[in-house]
Amino acid sequence: MKTTPIALTIAGSDSGGGAGIQADLKTFSANQVYGASVITAVTAQNTRAVTAVHEIPADVVRAQIDAVLQDLKPQVIKLGMLFSPAIIHTVAKALSGYDGTVILDPVMIAKSGDALLQEEAVETLKSDLLPLVDLLTPNLPEAAILLETGPVQDLQGMENQANALLELGPEAVLMKGGHSTGETCTDLLLTGSMPPLVLSASRVNTRNTHGTGCTYSAAIAAQVALGLPLSDAVTAAHGYLQKAITTAEQLTIGTGHGPVHHFHSLWS
Repeated sequence: MKTTPIALTIAGSDSGGGAGIQADLKTFSANQVYGASVITAVTAQNTRAVTAVHEIPADVVRAQIDAVLQDLKPQVIKLGMLFSPAIIHTVAKALSGYDGTVILDPVMIAKSGDALLQEEAVETLKSDLLPLVDLLTPNLPEAAILLETGPVQDLQGMENQANALLELGPEAVLMKGGHSTGETCTDLLLTGSMPPLVLSASRVNTRNTHGTGCTYSAAIAAQVALGLPLSDAVTAAHGYLQKAITTAEQLTIGTGHGPVHHFHSLWS
C-alpha cells in the first residue's frame, strides 16, 4: 500500500487564517501532503495586529504531540510559534526520539510587529531545540536575534551568519532575504556537506505578505514529506511561495498585511 505523505506542524493559531497553523495546513494541502497539527498558542489576530495571546498549557501541548506521533507517523515535523521556554522545553523532550526531519521556523515577530516569542525564550530555543533541528529557516532579523548581532544585507553577510548558526547545532540553515533592501530577494541554503544554494526572485510590490515565513517552511516540509532531498525541497518551496506572493493581489482579505494565495493553482 502506498504511504500517504504526512507533515505535522507545531505552532500557534492565527484567527485571521494567514499565518501559523492555518497557513501551514493550507500549504501542506496545496502541496498534496496530509497535515496534522499541534497548537502551542491561540492568538487573536487579523491582518493589522495581534491583540491577544493565550499560551496552551505545556502538558496539553505534549499530549497533542504524543497523540499524533503514536498513530500518524509524520515524515516531517515543522516547528513555528513556540512562545515560551516551557513550551520549547516540552517540544524538545517530546521530539527527542523522533527519527524524521525537523524544520524550525524561529517565529519571533508577527508581520504587524507584535511579539510571538517571549524574550526569555530565545536562549531556550538555542539550547534545547537547535541541536535537534535538520533545517533552521530564519529571516534576517531572526538570525540577528539568535546571534545577538545586527541584521545583514548582503550575500556574504548572510553566509557568515548562516555558518555561525550552523555552529549552534542545526544540520542546515536557510537564510531568508525578504527583509533586505533592493529589487531582488535572495535566499541562501547552507549545510555542512553541500555547496551553498542561492535562490533569487524579484521583489513583488504587494502588502499581502502575511504568513510568508510560515508558508515557506511548511512548503519545504511538504516537499520533504513527498520524498525530495533538502536542496530540491527548498527550491520547489521557493517557487511555490513566489507564485503565492505574485497571485496574492487576487485576494481581498482585511485592511492590513493580507495573506499570500496558498491555493493559487486551484482557484482565484
